[in-house]
Amino acid sequence: MAWWRRPSCPVRPVEQEWIEQSLDWFVAQFGRVRLLGEVVLPTDEYFPGVYRGTRDDVRTVVGRLCEHMGVDPGRVTIEHGDADDSDGLAAHVPVTTQSSGAAGDYRLENGRSIIGIRDDQAANPMALVATIAHELGHLLLLGDQRITADRADHEPLTDLLTVFFGLGIFTANSALDNRREVRGEYAYRSTSRLGYLTEPMYGYALARYAWLRGERSPGWAKYLDTNPRTFLDRGLRYLRAERAA
Repeated sequence: MAWWRRPSCPVRPVEQEWIEQSLDWFVAQFGRVRLLGEVVLPTDEYFPGVYRGTRDDVRTVVGRLCEHMGVDPGRVTIEHGDADDSDGLAAHVPVTTQSSGAAGDYRLENGRSIIGIRDDQAANPMALVATIAHELGHLLLLGDQRITADRADHEPLTDLLTVFFGLGIFTANSALDNRREVRGEYAYRSTSRLGYLTEPMYGYALARYAWLRGERSPGWAKYLDTNPRTFLDRGLRYLRAERAA
């Protein structure tokens, strides 16, 4: 018996079920045309020009993502905040820093969606796209009353929506960031999590997304970082094995 050699799903059964049911719900809500829409890549074709992380650059990225996600930019107001200097000690002594959670801020005021972006967040274009995509996802889910804020999984569901809208490369690559930097004579490490899904969950979500689109070996996978790409490959092997069973 060779059943034990069959590929396994990279996520737990409860996570697998949630991802599959949620993606099916997205298809029902937004349609198959959206499912089969363009996958956005971190290339000059999608984000042309020099990016310096200025507030004008941020507004340009917001405009492009609004267009891609079918959001009227007139519904969105961007609020810029000062950089977070809470890690300033690391400039003077070797320390390890760790952070997690949402990088942006979303709220509704008088029917208008307000998205807050800190200036230091804009320095990393990959994470910036992930953050804006997540916040625009809030508009599509909360702002358009597809769900309510008291839904327990509304934050991870919003992360998953970025995958469905073809922006999963950015959110998956930004999910976990480990860095070692040298400042003067000191070195320090920082670990940050962006968002609410783990790398295995992003990997399987992207695998299921590709599978629903009829992509058995998606060319866009080469733009994923090593970890999410590994989990994507595991997810696709699992789905092929399940189909063949």
